[in-house]
Amino acid sequence: MTTTGRFFCADAARTRGDSIVGTAPHGTAWVLIEYRGGWPADGFDGLDLEPETKALVFAAARAARARVLLVRRHGRTMPQGPPRWAVLRYDATGAHRQHWGTWGRDEDLAQIVDALGTPGEPGGRPVVLVCAHGLHDACCAVRGRPVARALSERRPDLVWECTHVGGDRFAANVVVVPDGVYYGNLDAGSAVTAVEEHLAGRIRAEHLRGYTDLFPPQQAAVAAVLDRFGPAGRHDYAVARTFRDDDGWQIRVTGPPPGPTAADGEAGVEAEAGGEAEIAIDVEVRARRTPQRQLTCRGPATSSAVVYEAVSVRQG
Repeated sequence: MTTTGRFFCADAARTRGDSIVGTAPHGTAWVLIEYRGGWPADGFDGLDLEPETKALVFAAARAARARVLLVRRHGRTMPQGPPRWAVLRYDATGAHRQHWGTWGRDEDLAQIVDALGTPGEPGGRPVVLVCAHGLHDACCAVRGRPVARALSERRPDLVWECTHVGGDRFAANVVVVPDGVYYGNLDAGSAVTAVEEHLAGRIRAEHLRGYTDLFPPQQAAVAAVLDRFGPAGRHDYAVARTFRDDDGWQIRVTGPPPGPTAADGEAGVEAEAGGEAEIAIDVEVRARRTPQRQLTCRGPATSSAVVYEAVSVRQG
């Protein structure tokens, strides 16, 4: 509770020390629809659009397991030109696939259905999404909008505010797509640092919720490797094996040898002649449930969350 008696879930989560590790929702495709009017509490689902087109888009997105988000540029100045839409994908090879278009009538959004059914153009720049969906959760607006402002001042061409991305209590939340990298517990300064480092190929464990192409225990394993050995690029580490046992998960992560910036201060492994040798890192991950808590500002009831913890990290 604040001094005014109002409950803010992000404040409560920080007071409790809630872990953000392994909390990125699973998925590798995103549909972004620029909508310059007010956002309903339930985002795209709540828009008053032509019913048939809306149903087609929703069905196609669900079939492709794509998350549909409304987006807008930060600030009060109305952008020029028609609103845009995009379909962004992250494929198994780590390649980006993108479709972009514009819409003026509701029926124009049917183009999204066709885009979801084709591979899309390779490459393209990443998109930085900042959850600022105040009608869904107050913390998303209170904490998200200052972050959107700071990032927009640095990267106005890449940054969009967006509707609910999950994990309200970790606001401010930033998602880089189609990389599928979730960051949480950000403020203006840490968000600028995290995004600039991300774009430079240096993802750090601090503020990392997870990679969306991985499941929660695997996300926790990769975060533990980054925490132990230092920042790395989005594609530097891969999950090579996941084994579930009675105590949790045994996960093998492969990638380049750690450099001199390793978190434990150890010297990096020397590169072999002709290039760096790939190493294997074995991570043991366990899960536990938290006590019942109110996890969102608007949540009428309490619930528990699953926390994923790396209990050991061993270089093979």
